[in-house]
Amino acid sequence: MNTLSDIKLFLTDVDGCLTDGGMYYSAGGDEMKRFCVYDGMGMVLLRKAGIRCGILTSETTEIVARRAKKLNLDYLYMGVGRQVDEVKQTKLDVCKQICAEMGITLAQVCYVGDDINDVDLLKEVGFAACPLNARPEIKQIPGIHQLTRNGGDGAIRELCDMILESLKFRV
Repeated sequence: MNTLSDIKLFLTDVDGCLTDGGMYYSAGGDEMKRFCVYDGMGMVLLRKAGIRCGILTSETTEIVARRAKKLNLDYLYMGVGRQVDEVKQTKLDVCKQICAEMGITLAQVCYVGDDINDVDLLKEVGFAACPLNARPEIKQIPGIHQLTRNGGDGAIRELCDMILESLKFRV
């Protein structure tokens, strides 16, 4: 595990990390998600500090695309881990691709995940973290940093603030 000041890329899952993991549906069938504005501001501040930010999710929804656009994130990969043209690209595969594009290593990546589809990536990055409400299998990953807040309730901001503090970044 590297120090937080070595981080060049911050990636997170959506459901259970940027949201509380709940799926909300209106009577008309519209899907809704609740995002924490503090988490969004944390990612905006990381970008101001020179750290690229992005989302890796198995979901494919307009809601997530709109959130990523509003935050002006560097990367948005939806449908990751789903079968596409007989090729199943994992979150680890996508992260390696981004690292190659940026000219960095996995050791310079911070990833936040909360469920079993995040395990492979969490085991490989330089700084792995999970929200308080993560699955037990995730909390048992050696070296993972367990945040004190739940997903969708400031967990991402908690970690962003830790990274910014390590960089001595001031707004």
